[in-house]
Parts: sequence; structure tokens; C-alpha cells
Amino acid sequence: MMKMKKILALTLAAVCALGMFAGCGKQNPGDGQETDHNKQKTEITGTVATDGSTSMEKVIGSLKETFEAENKGITVTYNPTGSGTGITAVSEGRCDIGLSSRDLKDEEKAKGLTGTVIAYDGIAIIVNPENTVSDLTIEQIAKIYTGEIKNWKEVGGKDAEIVCIGREAGSGTRDGFESITGTKDKCTLKQELTSTGDVITTVAGNPGAIGYASLASVKDSVKALKVGGVTPSEETIKDGSYKVQRNFVLVTKTGGKLSDAAQKFFDYITSAEASVVIKKAGAVPVK
Repeated sequence: MMKMKKILALTLAAVCALGMFAGCGKQNPGDGQETDHNKQKTEITGTVATDGSTSMEKVIGSLKETFEAENKGITVTYNPTGSGTGITAVSEGRCDIGLSSRDLKDEEKAKGLTGTVIAYDGIAIIVNPENTVSDLTIEQIAKIYTGEIKNWKEVGGKDAEIVCIGREAGSGTRDGFESITGTKDKCTLKQELTSTGDVITTVAGNPGAIGYASLASVKDSVKALKVGGVTPSEETIKDGSYKVQRNFVLVTKTGGKLSDAAQKFFDYITSAEASVVIKKAGAVPVK
């Protein structure tokens, strides 16, 4: 009898042990759900609003596309209003990141704004493809835009009136162009347009026109001139030999905290990883 009890006790112990091992092999029905739930908690979602420079459209559009492909929960919006408006939008809290194709002024920094340069961009001096002029000095460009030189024959071209096309006040491209050529508040324009695309389209449609636009945005419909014998290109912008160039700048509030989504986008577009995308978009990356 004692022997039978001993056998029964051993059998029960074995069954219990097997049950424990089986229990270890099974996952609590709630465990997987909790893990997935935690993952969802850590995934960043939201919208990032950018506003500003029309010259940066191609660069910011390319960065937005590659970023959104890797971050499905985040949407980046771009409002092409011009550098000055974008800077104001950040200051007033109407967007997360401002886009400026000029450096911040001292008074803008004093209002609590910080600029972060992500790329260098040449300002191309553009003419209609029919124009026979291929090279101008900065001095000649200045004289053209201030009205001292009025006819293309004065700079080696055909006998035709020069039609100066420029950007609106507050444009980063205009600010850069006028600062470099020394023509601030002196330009005599036939047309003052509100976007890079409009300048390119207008010059493409007028054989006598001259304009200025971001090199990253220039199309085959216009001709980019050499300036002082130097062709605008990535190499000449990087080495500084092409003199008509400016910075592409991200504008944020000094000491302000971006949303998680905006911070992630900011970190990406200022990283070395983004350099390839910036380069393909036609600008020269800082990193």
C-alpha cells in the first residue's frame, strides 16, 4: 500500500512539472497586446508645419518626401510664402520651422529667433535662351538693375532694351542679390514678382529680360550667365569662386521646444544623412 502511494505521489509530481514547463512555453494572451500597445505609444505621429522661402521649395520638398517615407505617422506641410513671411510665421507661432534664403538680421535674432544653415545656394543671373550675352561682371549687373545700363548692346549683346525682373520686398533671394551687388533700395524693376517660379517663367517668355533665381530651381527654359567668368555650379559655390550665393536657413524660436514630430524632422534635415537629398535637389549641403 505504501508503495502504491509512493508511485502515485511521484506521478502527480511529474504531471505538475510538465504543466509548469507547458505554462512557461505559453505567452499570456495580454502580453503581445501590451507590447504592441507600448510600441504604439513610442511611435511619433503628428504634423510639422514649415513656411517661407520659395527658393527652398525643391530642397524642402525632397527632404519632406524622403522623411515621410521613413516616418509614416508624420506629415510635413510646406507653405511657400517668402523668407520674410516665414520668419514672421515662426515668431508668431503660426508654424514650427521657418525657411529663409537669407541669414537672420540682428533685430530678428533679438526677437528670439535662431537660424540654422543647412545648405548654400547660388543665385543664378538668368536671361532668355535667345540672348547672346553669356557673361557679366557684378558691376555690370548692378548697373543694369539700377538703370545705368539700359540696352543689351552696352554689354556685348543685341540692340534691345533690358527688362529687369526682380522679387518682392522681404524675399530672401532679393535680399541676397541686392546685398551682393550693392543695389539695396536702388533697383529699377519692370516687374516685381512673388516667387522664384514666376521670375523664371517671365524671363523665359521675354527675349530682353534679365532676372535672378535660386540655382537649385533654374530650368532649361532660361540661361544662367557666368558672373566674372565663373559658371554657377556646386563646385564653384562650395569653393566660393561664384560670388552670387547665399545660405538656406531653418528658423526656430530660441530656446523654444519643438513638438516631437517637428524635432524629429529638424534632426533629420540637419543630419549628414540628408546631405545626399539636398545635393540631388541642386543645393550644396553644409555637412
